[in-house]
Amino acid sequence: MPIKETIGTVINNKMEKTITVAVKTQVKHKKYSKIIAKTKKYYAHDEHNECTVGDIVAIQETKPISKIKRWKFVNKITI
Repeated sequence: MPIKETIGTVINNKMEKTITVAVKTQVKHKKYSKIIAKTKKYYAHDEHNECTVGDIVAIQETKPISKIKRWKFVNKITI
């Protein structure tokens, strides 16, 4: 089974070793065929507290780390 990996923007880093990442996706409405932007928030483990708000990061699915954390920080994406 492949490991899920996605890219998003850090929206919160005030917790210790945890970041909140917003992942935006575009989906087509079934009935009206309009493209809709959806946002999903993920809590990711950041071991060294190296992320800041606004960073574009890659996160990877992992085993549960805490009650809400199921993702881990992989690396920063530079544009």
